[in-house]
Amino acid sequence: MSTGASESLLAVGLMSGTSMDGIDAALIRTDGHDLVEPLAFHSIAYDEPMRARLRAAIATALTMERPAPHAEIDAVARDQTLAHAAAVKALLAQAGVAAADVALVGFHGQTIAHRPDRRWTWQIGDGALLARETGITVVHDFRSADVASGGQGAPLAPAYHRALVSGFRAEGPVAVLNLGGVGNITWFAGDDWGSFDTGPANALIDDWVRAEAGLSHDAGGALAASGSVHEQVVAAMADLPWFDLSPPKSLDRHDFSLGAARGLSLADGAATLTAFTAETVALALGHVPARPLRLLVCGGGAFNADLMRRLAQGLPGCAVQTTDPAGLPPMQVEAAAFAWLAQAFLQRRPGNHPAVTGAHGPRLLGALYPH
Repeated sequence: MSTGASESLLAVGLMSGTSMDGIDAALIRTDGHDLVEPLAFHSIAYDEPMRARLRAAIATALTMERPAPHAEIDAVARDQTLAHAAAVKALLAQAGVAAADVALVGFHGQTIAHRPDRRWTWQIGDGALLARETGITVVHDFRSADVASGGQGAPLAPAYHRALVSGFRAEGPVAVLNLGGVGNITWFAGDDWGSFDTGPANALIDDWVRAEAGLSHDAGGALAASGSVHEQVVAAMADLPWFDLSPPKSLDRHDFSLGAARGLSLADGAATLTAFTAETVALALGHVPARPLRLLVCGGGAFNADLMRRLAQGLPGCAVQTTDPAGLPPMQVEAAAFAWLAQAFLQRRPGNHPAVTGAHGPRLLGALYPH
């Protein structure tokens, strides 16, 4: 199936990030280029048993040399695919849109291991099952082709971010910061631009409050705001060679641990890990040729008031705000990006950018599953 580059269509994007909080589903109208019109959004939270199953799948995947059939991983892949199908159906019911009117679904799946150094990455999910369940053509497995050609397989949304910030670029350098389980930044300065991972974003904070208090996340950053930052812990965690590496670079959610924070109180640990996340963004901007005058933040971290405050404190002269001024609420950005990338696949346009990912050349990203 193909379409002209200027033809707009309805597409659904699905994102289940490394924070494992749930599924975000966005319905947009897009031409795969500059048109991104958000129409509806729906989010489904994973229950704790599903999160536990996903954590177990991750633990297993990280012990494997390569992705391979595995009974428990295959079972959770099927069940989370059915959860994605339920999210699509709920989204379309909310929007009053029939499945027959939607051209395609961009299905990211759930990352359980990301090993570009070994030339593989693993996003579980069954594209064929999702297509059958929704009655909509699905594009799935966006990262593998880039990784197989020597790339990091991430970030994949910079061209989409470029469309998102088109109204701000004339003002001067601008950047989009996605704070999911892992953080990534896309920067724009004149005609130059780039994108790379910044470090752990919500992942360590979520892991900490779950381990210490049985909470899924630090709601609004309230715990962090009530604690004290242990600067020596922040400095120790930031003293890693990875932060000095020049882009392209990416990482896995589990490339960092809570070890340095052990022994801190619940509130102090939350404050310290939040300060560390803010520090990773400041370190990342050391690899950007022109410091942004505006930083547009999306992902769950945009709702952490303490993290947003620390980002603003660490970036004087930069307006730190959510992506709302760009016309897209922060939780919709990454899901909408995969609807946009699915349209690029439909147009047979490469979805990666070798200068960003480090791949040996442009690659068509995704696999098509007709309904």
